[in-house]
Amino acid sequence: MNIYKRGQVYWCKFMIDGKLCQYSCKTKDKSVADEIAAVIYADTIRNRFNLPTKTKNKFLFDDVYQEYLKNISNSPKTIKEKGDYILKHLFSFFKVRNIQDITEKDIINYQVKRKFEILNLPKNKDKREQDINFRTVNLETATLSHFFNYCIKSGYIDKNPAFKIKKLNELSRLKTLSDEDIEKLINGATNKLTRDLITFLIYIGCRKGEALNLKWDDVDLQNNVIAIKGTKTKYDRYIPISKPLKELLSGIEKEKVVEAKFAPSKKDDCLYVFNDNGRKLSDFKRSFHTACRNAGLKDLRIHDLRHVFASKMVMNGTSLFITGELLGHRTTQMTKRYSYLVPETLKKAVDDVWKK
Repeated sequence: MNIYKRGQVYWCKFMIDGKLCQYSCKTKDKSVADEIAAVIYADTIRNRFNLPTKTKNKFLFDDVYQEYLKNISNSPKTIKEKGDYILKHLFSFFKVRNIQDITEKDIINYQVKRKFEILNLPKNKDKREQDINFRTVNLETATLSHFFNYCIKSGYIDKNPAFKIKKLNELSRLKTLSDEDIEKLINGATNKLTRDLITFLIYIGCRKGEALNLKWDDVDLQNNVIAIKGTKTKYDRYIPISKPLKELLSGIEKEKVVEAKFAPSKKDDCLYVFNDNGRKLSDFKRSFHTACRNAGLKDLRIHDLRHVFASKMVMNGTSLFITGELLGHRTTQMTKRYSYLVPETLKKAVDDVWKK
């Protein structure tokens, strides 16, 4: 192959099967012309012998993500609960990008961008970085990782660029309430259903979804045990019914029969312990926030009632192992978060071993 200058730009010429081929490299730079000429020669050879060209397909993030939402059956809880919020931020950065071009560096840049957005929120003004919770950004990154795993299974990409991304700082939300605050919260509810749900979650420590999906078939008031089924960890667990919890459930059961008579609902709706006039309850976030406002409690979430239960158990001398069993933790690491609540218990254990 020969590179030569014609006018202001370089050209290349070469022979293929006795035929002279000449092409302009469209550059004044000799080194660049050499590279272009090599590409032209390779493309000409491919076309001459009908060889496949190695071209990159364009799979836009927007298109594939919509496909991902339609096809995933085991979507993470975050996608269900905060899907629109997460999608808004992801699309602002990745929407028109080809997923095959997205790298680990791109995701780190996205993390940095979101981090500074959160740092600049009015509520975080004058706070140190270590005192700010970046859990939302971590949820977005986890969603990205789940999405890219789907892309790998679907054959769009070969590796997950979000696989090694480190999490940002998350603040622990191990909330606990005094007996006085618990009473205020329960009394702050404006209806019996919300009051019963708050009391139930504090007494039993289950997750909100587990409470709302609880059926009367899973409640054995005779043997004083509740079966929590279809949990987040995919394992059923059985929780003893305490005396105050039994009184609460007995009261709900009596009222449920009366309500169901007037409910034009589906045949099995009133099988749920917590129902709205015979219909399965989907959420009670709004009424819970009303109860918090009436009780004067700020920054309290429904899931925090699970921590209240765990804190009460641990501070009363219950072992971390038993507390973890009741909470349905699959690893001891989850329950170890509550160990700071039992310094006296740990001290006593050491003293008992070494006492003379």
